[in-house]
Amino acid sequence: MSLVVLVRHGRSTSNTAGTLSGRSPGITLDARGESQAMAVGERLRGVPLAAAVRSPMLRCEQTLGLALSSAGITPPVHVDDRLTECDYGRWTGRSLAELTQESLWQQVQEHPSMVVFPEGESMTAMAGRTVAAVQDWNARLAVPQGEPEPVWLLVSHGDPIKAVLSHALGQQLDDFQRIVVDPASISLVRFPPPGGQGMPTVIAMNTSAGQITDRLAGAGHGPQLGGGLGSQADNGNTT
Repeated sequence: MSLVVLVRHGRSTSNTAGTLSGRSPGITLDARGESQAMAVGERLRGVPLAAAVRSPMLRCEQTLGLALSSAGITPPVHVDDRLTECDYGRWTGRSLAELTQESLWQQVQEHPSMVVFPEGESMTAMAGRTVAAVQDWNARLAVPQGEPEPVWLLVSHGDPIKAVLSHALGQQLDDFQRIVVDPASISLVRFPPPGGQGMPTVIAMNTSAGQITDRLAGAGHGPQLGGGLGSQADNGNTT
């Protein structure tokens, strides 16, 4: 099994401006986003990360750098192009207020699996490549049975992370707009071993506070009928 810590980048200058940044170059974290990234690092203190994998976009690079510095940890860092933002084509850089008036907007909200952005990517392709990247890294970081499960960090964007969470929940892509992933939020998903039986377990979604070590111990293990055992932290065991 492996546990993925999914982090959306901190608030960007595009988020503040209310525009759809997509793959626009030069989009950076704003001051609030930098503070958020450092707070992510505080939450990651003590987490034994086997690797950190990020989108190639600058805002994700900045988020990861600030988070690891704040956490005081130095895992191997990798860049995976499959974790990049969706290619929104001619929608890139436009204001969200304008885009809500486009005829395609309603389909984006209600039937994203059918959406292909003008001169851009389909949401199905975006989801497929992101989930494939997660599966590949789970396989790459797998350890022999009996060893502690690997925990690795993924830093990406709102829609790709929503696609991973939707997949882990067994949802259709058309349901993924029901999921909220805020800037600098942390979500946790435990995946079964590559080729093994079982299904992903979503431990946490869109969290903005709390130490991640408290969420890891025991969470998602054991029988789930009746709600499961919960984490060690939830049962008074902090060792």
